[in-house]
Amino acid sequence: MRVPRIYHPEQINENSIVSLNDDAAGHVARVLRMKEGQEVLLFDGSGAEFPATICSVSKKNVEVSINERIKRSAESPLDLHLGQVISRGDKMEFTIQKSVELGVNTITPLISERCGVKLDQKRFEKKLQQWQKIAISACEQCGRNTVPVIRPIMHLEQWCAEPSEALKLNLHPRAQYSINTLPEPVNKVRLLIGPEGGLSQSEIEMTEQYQFEETLLGPRVLRTETAALTAITALQVRFGDLG
Repeated sequence: MRVPRIYHPEQINENSIVSLNDDAAGHVARVLRMKEGQEVLLFDGSGAEFPATICSVSKKNVEVSINERIKRSAESPLDLHLGQVISRGDKMEFTIQKSVELGVNTITPLISERCGVKLDQKRFEKKLQQWQKIAISACEQCGRNTVPVIRPIMHLEQWCAEPSEALKLNLHPRAQYSINTLPEPVNKVRLLIGPEGGLSQSEIEMTEQYQFEETLLGPRVLRTETAALTAITALQVRFGDLG
């Protein structure tokens, strides 16, 4: 059996005993049905991982003994910040999960004119917690030891106006240039992905005021979740660590 990778939200020290949090303990004890003496691999977001041995298991508590600290990074050389207008249903969750697997560093959920999701502040806060858990789970699966940040929800112009030295890209099916024609080198990108209905004309003009460059993926119009993952993959192939 593959050694399970488990995120621990607090700093881990070598040669210590760690009590797993409730979610992790429940997964180890009730889902995986692991026993004392079996191995797990912990990470705390610091860029290292910690081989550990289970030393006690109960229905509500699991303790592990940390064996060593191994510095290992699966991070891309491309610093990629995704600004994703919130999509309906499970599309947003899918986009977050796969973006993390593809190496995105930061994700900011955005509200635009044509955003189809209308929630109150309390429900948005619950969504943020859920999205962060999805990012953590994706890291556990794909081998990343640094957990991407899911930032608080922002309005589109507020995000576009943030100072940044990154190359700013906005996908547009009628753009003149593609990702393959972007100038090199690029090591930092802010990627804007609009909603299902696309950005309004006034929003497109606004992004241009904040120096976002329109770029093309291909001749077909893609769904928002497809566009995000296709663009991230293309950027990682061109400037990151895929391919």
